[in-house]
Amino acid sequence: MTSEKKKPELLAPARSFDILKTAIRYGADAVYIGGDAYGLRANAENFSDREMEEAVGYAHERGKRVYVTVNIFAHNKDLQGIRSYLKTLDEKIRPDAVLVADPGVFMMAKECLHDIEIHISTQANNTNYETALFWKKLGAKRIVTARELSLKEIEELRENIPDDMEIETFVHGAMCISYSGRCLMSNYLTGRDANQGECTHPCRWKYSLMEEKRPGQYFPVEENDRGTYIMNSKDLNMISHIPDLINAGIDSFKIEGRMKTALYVASVVRAYRKAIDDAIYDMEKYKGNLQWYENEVRQCTYRDFTTGFFYGRPGSGDQIYDSNTYKRGSTYIGTVEAADGVAEFVQKNKFSVGDVITIMKSNGENLETVVTSISDEEGSPMESASHASQRLRVGFTVMPEQGDILRIQEA
Repeated sequence: MTSEKKKPELLAPARSFDILKTAIRYGADAVYIGGDAYGLRANAENFSDREMEEAVGYAHERGKRVYVTVNIFAHNKDLQGIRSYLKTLDEKIRPDAVLVADPGVFMMAKECLHDIEIHISTQANNTNYETALFWKKLGAKRIVTARELSLKEIEELRENIPDDMEIETFVHGAMCISYSGRCLMSNYLTGRDANQGECTHPCRWKYSLMEEKRPGQYFPVEENDRGTYIMNSKDLNMISHIPDLINAGIDSFKIEGRMKTALYVASVVRAYRKAIDDAIYDMEKYKGNLQWYENEVRQCTYRDFTTGFFYGRPGSGDQIYDSNTYKRGSTYIGTVEAADGVAEFVQKNKFSVGDVITIMKSNGENLETVVTSISDEEGSPMESASHASQRLRVGFTVMPEQGDILRIQEA
């Protein structure tokens, strides 16, 4: 049942309308978002119904798609609200698809939605082609594969399902130490249920051992030479393996990160956009640009990278990240909202007159510019912008355009 190789969709995360705009500007074909409830990122900014309606309209005007997450594992108390929410999505918001994991929510979605696709979330543990066929027979359009699958397993899945059943796979971003995100640790340790969208990420914490009769005396928990962060996974990064992903028959390349900044979304989406296009249209160009792709996905916060399970079970040291801190290639300064002689934007991190700033263009260019002046909304001059979320007017030697991302290189 394999189909002719085609250009895969690039699917980006967005925690807010502004970041959705960034994802589209920097090359996403589709964006997945969450509403105020029933998704697995309850602590993201998320979208109100009105914002979702505007966002879907914005994307459709530009030929892009929007998917809405409704992928919690529902309790009885959730059902009435979910049904009402699905009806609102169907009658008013009109996204291109909803992502679900719970079979009961799936059946409600089938009842409430008309001409809106239903995609099966990775939370449903989609690990084999019989599972995919099960969801296909019930009416699903797409499955999101479990993160634990190898490329060989995905190829086998593709060969055994109909061509019109789509495969979506995570190719970049945070990995979950639990099986496809089905985790109880957060609920057990903090009372916040990961399967209801409130994960506190206890797998990233540093653990020690304490004996009952010696309180306050801590002993390290060690596993070989990997230290005490025994559940903290490295981030997934497959940008140097795009041809393998395409050859496996994956329809949609999914980037993780609905809690991340505009700089993360712009950096990663732009790099994958160029990598996919180069791999499809000019393989030699793709091979020649590998270092550029790898450098660009490191221009935001990230952990050390891994290829996860794609090439088999990770070996010792290949998966565990032995720190609770992120690395950072650049610092996010802001997204330009207007540019007419000076650039206007809300400042995200500190910068000063004389600093060298990088302008990220959506076409892949990185332009260096120098800050020549800074003033606040009242026009008062400033030598340094040190207050977060302050609206500024900034002069540069090379002017950015509306929508450009500004970043400053880490030393």
